[in-house]
Amino acid sequence: MSHRIGYAWLVVGAVLGVAAGALHRSTATWPAVYGVPTQGTLVAVLSAAAVTAAMFGLYLVVLRVVVHHADTKRRKHDVRNVLRFAFGAATLLLVFGVVTRQWLGLLVSFGVVGFALTFALQQPLFSLIGWIYIMVKRPYGVGDRVAIEDSKGDVVEVDFLVTTLWEVGGELVSSNQPSGRIITLPNSVVLSSHVYNYSWSAFPYVWNELAVQVAYETDLEFARATMVAVADDYLGEDMVERIAEYRKNLAETPIELEVRDRPSVNVVQKESWVELRLRYLVHPKRGQRVRNELYERVLARFNEEPERVKFPVGRNR
Repeated sequence: MSHRIGYAWLVVGAVLGVAAGALHRSTATWPAVYGVPTQGTLVAVLSAAAVTAAMFGLYLVVLRVVVHHADTKRRKHDVRNVLRFAFGAATLLLVFGVVTRQWLGLLVSFGVVGFALTFALQQPLFSLIGWIYIMVKRPYGVGDRVAIEDSKGDVVEVDFLVTTLWEVGGELVSSNQPSGRIITLPNSVVLSSHVYNYSWSAFPYVWNELAVQVAYETDLEFARATMVAVADDYLGEDMVERIAEYRKNLAETPIELEVRDRPSVNVVQKESWVELRLRYLVHPKRGQRVRNELYERVLARFNEEPERVKFPVGRNR
């Protein structure tokens, strides 16, 4: 439907352009209004309207064609923003050009005005530069879960000046769940702050840990093997495939790490108990659900062996 509307706007632009040309060539005498030449003003208005209509129609047609070939919502969002910026800037330049008919002077004026705006609108300008950086370097995109400065959430929109996050965690909830609040950040923050991307496209998984506290009297070898078996049974071969992908990404860097194919358990000694930390790979948006399920399964298996797994009782925890 958008391409049909685009063609309609192209026709409107052509009609307005023909009308502006006919009025410009007209030999009729038009009276001035308050000293302003009526004919010249109407020609300028019609010309500006023709350029605006034609560029808007062309934008809709190009948007329809390009977005149709985009295979993800993220790419469609990015293409739409880039086209909006490009066609908006081109339309503004063309409108000023056809109105003033002084193209060289227009370029000089834009340079002077741009120099002045650099000082007057520093923050919006930095945000626009930040948007260009985001489009080129791709530190994050729509749908990614990120942490920027003190904000964490899922990216729902990346506009010319701001990035909008659907907050995760925060003051209202204690887990990595959506809080319902929207966070708006200027794009300029990516130029001066750390950006943590939990679900970047090359590898949308993170390492997670589940901590279980047991008493010193526990059979640690049995407890560790039980936790690994539970996690291995729940995660299945998915983790093996993810680790293979993880190693593939590591191979493209100078980093050398030992990465296990299966979940593992680390033992941390505390003052009054031992903490067993189950380490596994998970999608960041399913981290809390997976942790809850693993904890219930591990606790059920431990309760089946009360003589081998004991929990701290009567101690400060």
